[in-house]
Amino acid sequence: MSTKLTLSKVCFLPLIVCLVPLLSQIVAASSNRNPTDLTISTDVDLVVLDVGVKDAKGGYVSGLAKDNFHIYENGKPQPAKSFSHADIPVTVGLVIDNSGSMGAKRAEVITAALTFVHASNPRDEMFVVNFNDKVRPGLPQGVPFTDDEETLRAALWKGASAGRTALYDALDYSLRHLDKGRMDKKTLIVVSDGGDNVSKLRWNEIIRRVQESRATIYTIGIFDENNSDRNPDILRRLARVSGGEYFQLRELTEVVPVCRQIASDIRNRYTLTYTPPHMDSGQTPRSIRVTASTPSRTRLIVHTRTRYIMPERAAAKPKEDEP
Repeated sequence: MSTKLTLSKVCFLPLIVCLVPLLSQIVAASSNRNPTDLTISTDVDLVVLDVGVKDAKGGYVSGLAKDNFHIYENGKPQPAKSFSHADIPVTVGLVIDNSGSMGAKRAEVITAALTFVHASNPRDEMFVVNFNDKVRPGLPQGVPFTDDEETLRAALWKGASAGRTALYDALDYSLRHLDKGRMDKKTLIVVSDGGDNVSKLRWNEIIRRVQESRATIYTIGIFDENNSDRNPDILRRLARVSGGEYFQLRELTEVVPVCRQIASDIRNRYTLTYTPPHMDSGQTPRSIRVTASTPSRTRLIVHTRTRYIMPERAAAKPKEDEP
């Protein structure tokens, strides 16, 4: 007896989590059948959101349920399809400005990055990108990701602080490399002391790439008052659009506790999924708003992405004729 099973064609924004356990169940259920008895096709869409929740004092809020959240796309409410809250491993990229102006700050920044590594889930897979005029992967060739602290330490110290700031090119490289990671959740930590002044790519190209990606981006700005290239608005918008947070430091010594705070935030986030109201091949940005509330709390602050673009690879494809 032939069985046909229809799964969901998942919107790749921001990440895919629901199909993996479902596919495992399918494989187990079909292990005693003839391989030709099972046909799998994909027809439905899911958007998956990485969501952080804090109270008015900045403390992490745990113990919320699916009914505490409300999702809106383009202003219209969307029912949550699934919900989870667990400290699961993530794929993380440490994207570090290594331009000439960062030379005096480099030791403190690397200490902070290693503090983040130590405070993160030990099963996280990480990579390092150092950038100035050029974008350089920090890990050895043939090592795309690692969870080894000493390997990451060597990657962070690789190269000398010199040159200008190719922030957009570094983001583009990092987002593409992030997609190669095994983990469902994807995160970038970006540390910089200035705006972009040498990239080949433009701002509108990068923000579009962020809106198409699955990444949650945390940004840390370390600005000198006399740095004419400083542009905190760039870092602030990257974090807001992707659902992360932006930290503008008053003192360099703040970078270590901020990195520890980011590691804690990543480990305390919720995951929500919903079915978008329609799928098309258009590339029009869609707005997202998520709120959270409980009877006992007057104000909860939610961090999740605010806009996304349906990637072309997720657009509906013509169905092939069935056999």
